[in-house]
Amino acid sequence: MTLLSLGYVGLSAPDLSEWADFGRNLLGLELADASTETLAFRMDDRRARLHVAAGDAAPHFGWEVADASALDAMAARLEARRVAVHRADAGLAARRCVREMIWFLDPDGNRVELFHGAEIAAAPFAPGRNIAGFRTGALGLGHAVLTCVDLPAQLRFYTEMLGFGVSDYCFSPFTAYFLHVNPRHHSLALVGTGVTGVHHLMMELQQFDDVGHGYDLAFDRGEDIGVTLGRHSNDYMTSFYVRTPSNVLLEYGWGGRIIDPARWQAEELTVGPSIWGHERSWLSDEGRAVARAMRVRNAAEGLRRPLQYLPGAAVPSVPQASTPQVESSITA
Repeated sequence: MTLLSLGYVGLSAPDLSEWADFGRNLLGLELADASTETLAFRMDDRRARLHVAAGDAAPHFGWEVADASALDAMAARLEARRVAVHRADAGLAARRCVREMIWFLDPDGNRVELFHGAEIAAAPFAPGRNIAGFRTGALGLGHAVLTCVDLPAQLRFYTEMLGFGVSDYCFSPFTAYFLHVNPRHHSLALVGTGVTGVHHLMMELQQFDDVGHGYDLAFDRGEDIGVTLGRHSNDYMTSFYVRTPSNVLLEYGWGGRIIDPARWQAEELTVGPSIWGHERSWLSDEGRAVARAMRVRNAAEGLRRPLQYLPGAAVPSVPQASTPQVESSITA
């Protein structure tokens, strides 16, 4: 695949001070740069993974490619299919903390940026609160989920034009396609809602307890919990969703699934998007009822998924006599 990962995301918000507090003290991001117009947050060794601008500018999504040759090849491919491709000047590339980038619009009008040469920070990552860190590296920032006016057109664009692979898809309690560019189960998902927008971003933690601490902090701060704690049935993530100062949900999770893109076969997700939990306030009353019925059925049938222990994490030792009949796996 030409695209390597989701490298960065740009959002906007009316009050940057709210984002500075939210990013550091709830999410544990490092505030790397701040002005009256912009904020830049770190998650790892990169100079910036999340950009927030004052006002109501449209979001942008930065997808990484290997080098200048790969960037030129993608530009030529898009232009050959009559996509208007724009070369960023040196000033814009510097603001994105990358060496070179292009940008264009997807069929729904979302701004897509491709880049290479991400800047590495001089100092180690210093989290805003006491967390063990984020799971990024070659897997990228996490994932983004877009709501779509024309889901079929969006799906064709991202798979045929940009080379995303389909991980799986569902038609109930909503229609969605989950797409990958690397071993992370999905780096992008498309949800058919009839409205263009950003549904949520996902950030994955290195330690499970950091998610639980975030959940308690969110409740204590009176944050808007858009989706309660639960576990997904496709990427196995245990997570909750909180509404950000940009009015975009942020999924905060642990234990995401690793796949082999070369051998992966997409399947319909028929058990619902979650094994348990994840009460979704954003769904309609009818949709929530359908999702709840699916989870009740999962409970009755004892649906389980293997745990995805991260490298370096201690695997719990359970005496043989009390070992439950639950599949587990260790991923790289």
